Amino acid sequence: MTIQTRSKLTSQLKDIEDLLVRFRDKCSADIRATGLAATGDKGAQEGLVRGRKAEDRLRNSIESSCLDVLLLQQPLIGDDMRFVTGSFRIVSDLSHIDGMTRDASFLAAEVPEKATSKFTDEFTEMAEATAKMVEKAVNAFCNSDVNAAQEVIQQDAEVNIIYGDVTDKLVQQIREGKSSARYLPEVLMVAKYFERIGDLAKRIASWAIFRVTGEHVTEKGVDPIPTDD
Repeated sequence: MTIQTRSKLTSQLKDIEDLLVRFRDKCSADIRATGLAATGDKGAQEGLVRGRKAEDRLRNSIESSCLDVLLLQQPLIGDDMRFVTGSFRIVSDLSHIDGMTRDASFLAAEVPEKATSKFTDEFTEMAEATAKMVEKAVNAFCNSDVNAAQEVIQQDAEVNIIYGDVTDKLVQQIREGKSSARYLPEVLMVAKYFERIGDLAKRIASWAIFRVTGEHVTEKGVDPIPTDD
């Protein structure tokens, strides 16, 4: 590979990284907005809907850039190949996260504020925790930081604990015969979306580990990185 070609590749990889950071910022902002929507903020839900086009543009830009590198910059080896492969997979996870924020906000909009107000602390904590996990996971990938990636994987346990708190409170409402318990499915699913976002943040973190080590993470609770086999 000539110096000129290497310089072009370096520029292309930096462009992909910059786009990933922009997508990271959008997702984390949308997760926090979902936390607001889940506690009755109607304006937050409207903003999530308006952001759909921005998500599509970012996803298309990253996928196109990755394909350009894969098709035009052969052969790719080592870190370059793992970075492009990981980026291609991560953009799919970020897109899923963004879709989940909209779905969760739609569900929350169907639930009376009286019912969701009992879970304000839990939804706020889950939103902030998962937003930080996504931010840290993408940063770990871009910075080839295995330690940070492992911290993200460990932090998911905190989200699972809060999710358990939500289910416990819902069960208690049912036992007490409270009328708001009829919204159990919607409230539970909003919490489940946050829990699933945490799982996807773990998977992004697993790509950070893959970028550095070339190893596929198969730790319990983390979806294995798919292979081409």
